[in-house]
Amino acid sequence: MMTSAQPQSIAQPIAPAKAARLTTGAPVRDPTPAHRNAPLALIAGAGIAGLAAAWWLHHIGWRVHVVERASHLRDGGHMMGLSGPGLGTARRMGLVPDLKAVAYPDMGTHTYRDRRGRDILSVDYRQLLAEMDWITLRRTQLVHVLHNAVRDHVQISMGTSVQGLQHDPAGGLLSVLLSDGSSCEADLLIAADGVHSSLRAQHIAPSADCLRPLGYRYAAYDIPENWQPTEDFVSYAEPGLQSEYYSLDAQRTAALHVWRSPVHGPVPLEGRHALLAQVTAHSHAVVQSGLAAVQAGTELVIDDLALVVLPSWHRGRILLMGDAAHSLSLISGQGAGMALASAGVLAQELERSTGKGQAPKAEQLEQALVAHRRRLHPTIERLQRRSRKIAPAFVPATPVSFYLRNLALRWMPGAVMRRVFLSGLKSEAQAMAALE
Repeated sequence: MMTSAQPQSIAQPIAPAKAARLTTGAPVRDPTPAHRNAPLALIAGAGIAGLAAAWWLHHIGWRVHVVERASHLRDGGHMMGLSGPGLGTARRMGLVPDLKAVAYPDMGTHTYRDRRGRDILSVDYRQLLAEMDWITLRRTQLVHVLHNAVRDHVQISMGTSVQGLQHDPAGGLLSVLLSDGSSCEADLLIAADGVHSSLRAQHIAPSADCLRPLGYRYAAYDIPENWQPTEDFVSYAEPGLQSEYYSLDAQRTAALHVWRSPVHGPVPLEGRHALLAQVTAHSHAVVQSGLAAVQAGTELVIDDLALVVLPSWHRGRILLMGDAAHSLSLISGQGAGMALASAGVLAQELERSTGKGQAPKAEQLEQALVAHRRRLHPTIERLQRRSRKIAPAFVPATPVSFYLRNLALRWMPGAVMRRVFLSGLKSEAQAMAALE
């Protein structure tokens, strides 16, 4: 059983009080504008990882140019909970007021039903997660808040991508050619272009060597105002498939499906609606009517739940960040939070290695990037290990396993369920010590 609106599924969030150095203290102050001779970071990808890296690098005196292949900030995406190191880093960035302004109210009671509409379980998350410090919002909203925080301080080029680059064998600057015909020399190229990163495939490792599918696909989309579920937060579960709905406002409902799939890989845009119709063909009428209410042409996000596992996140002056480096999947959660924390750690290590606004020599950059991974990897590895452990039972595959899971949940006392939710906090807090 899962839910995307709590801190990234039923995975336990990390206790904010035990998080790393970046999660406490006063907000970081905006420095004077970067000098024209300051080091240049070229960031490919205007998502959470890319924009967070832009924010932190600007705040240590770097010049930053963000390029994004899409012509606009991406819409869609699932609900998420920001907690632990991610929320703590956002607090250091002074973004919490802006995030709370676009956040959704605490979800309250979440009702789980089977495909016949029978109640399986009702969970009051306000009570269950009463001690947690977390914010419920959409990934898109986090991206827009980050964009608003950096757009006046860094260069952002939409509809632009990296077309080619040339390494200096002696460790000098990267010569980068962009799709708009311009070129630059960059001290650091950050590939924050997602789990299917083209820059990673070209310069670090082919996807086949580092992508680890978990046997699931997910779909996320908005349903327009002509359709509303009866509850603000409801899930319909069946063997091999979980569908959930979160009422965003009077006009829209966010839908998320997660299903078992032996097939993985990209799904063409024109085939996504048909694939979802096939996946939900035997689901409850609410699920089918929700999909039917989505008009042709509506953006449907469909992707695999997959981990990215690499022995190194960089090669020379090219660094992978966020999902491109260490995708965590919906199962373990904390992907967005770790992208935020990763950007903060990178800035710390660069500043420690070279000083504020100073161009790093090849050996200094290498030292900083190695230290960046050394601090983050224990936590990433722990979260990925949890994904692998939970994956076999994440969405029960057979009617028997589905029945037994539901039976156990119906009869589980509330105190026991709360202990299950909170049991991971201590170990995760210890893992976060790697960020100190």
